[in-house]
Amino acid sequence: MKTVLLSIVLVSMVTGACNRGDSTTPLANSAAASYEVVKTYPHSRDAYTQGLIFHEGKLIESTGREGKSSVRRVDIETGDIVQKVSLPFEYFGEGLTLLNGKIYQLTWQHQTGFIYDPVSFEKLGEFKYFGEGWGLTHDGQQLILSDGSNRLRFIDPSTFQVKKVVSVTDRGAPVHRLNELEFARGEILANIWHSDKIARIEPESGKVIGWIDLTGLLKPGEVSDEDAVLNGIAFDESTGRLLVTGKMWPKVFEIRLKP
Repeated sequence: MKTVLLSIVLVSMVTGACNRGDSTTPLANSAAASYEVVKTYPHSRDAYTQGLIFHEGKLIESTGREGKSSVRRVDIETGDIVQKVSLPFEYFGEGLTLLNGKIYQLTWQHQTGFIYDPVSFEKLGEFKYFGEGWGLTHDGQQLILSDGSNRLRFIDPSTFQVKKVVSVTDRGAPVHRLNELEFARGEILANIWHSDKIARIEPESGKVIGWIDLTGLLKPGEVSDEDAVLNGIAFDESTGRLLVTGKMWPKVFEIRLKP
């Protein structure tokens, strides 16, 4: 099902305000955006990417599959793994995020999440949630979890109680298979499983306010596994770069969005 590893890095530098990191400026000025590649970085083909964040100049990546799941710190320029912790064999790692000095990582079907120190990767604890775990991000206060449906759960990071649930729709129709998530400039960005598109979601209403179409980002033949699909998004607040990833991709891309 959710078996794809690909790595991409997007950079959103649409306006001068975006370049300055103005958190109130939207990622793009129109409802639909294409892209251009600014720079390409190497990425490990063995990374079954499930989650991606940018932290202190490095990528922190969650990878999946039983017996191969991990949290790893990656040098973006070289693609080298500079730090790694593996999950117990039975767990299938999923999305992750960093909030209030802690890394939170989901697992797919065990209804169990792990908490890590972002510097040492020391395990600090566990948390429980109902159903499957797919993608994870935060809005500065609450964790936001996807489970492969069209619903997003907003979760208190202290009690892990669900505070609200938002249904994601595009012109009234539900948008299913919401996967890896990132919060950027007041929007929730969501990979759609087995799709080359990223949904831009308004957090309060769940309405899709636009799409980022990444069709053609990889050249034909660069991946052969049917699960090597677009998955993973990370936003660098200091520069305005939008980092996105996918499963088993050989490259990480920095792109600029175009209206």
